[in-house]
Amino acid sequence: MYVDEKLNCVDCGREFAFTSGEQQFYASKGFQNKPNRCPDCRQARKAMRGSGGAGGDHMGGGGGRAREMFQATCSQCGGVAEVPFQPRGDKPVYCRDCFSSRPSYR
Repeated sequence: MYVDEKLNCVDCGREFAFTSGEQQFYASKGFQNKPNRCPDCRQARKAMRGSGGAGGDHMGGGGGRAREMFQATCSQCGGVAEVPFQPRGDKPVYCRDCFSSRPSYR
């Protein structure tokens, strides 16, 4: 059903094999697209993301860049609240002290 294919890496331009086994794996995961990079460039790109290079700011923060903060008025004490999201005005916003004193619902 699957036949090995030769693809060209978008980073280094080298030709690499997209094996029938890899194609089967991609299909089992529901991936629609063929890989764009050879295994070496994929590994280098993954290592760069893991060390805080391009790939940026994932859930845990990091990425080496400062997080953009926004100022708002605390809904509880009326003081200045500095938050890591742009307040939309449809939900309460709390300063660090008021937020930490609120009960946890987890």
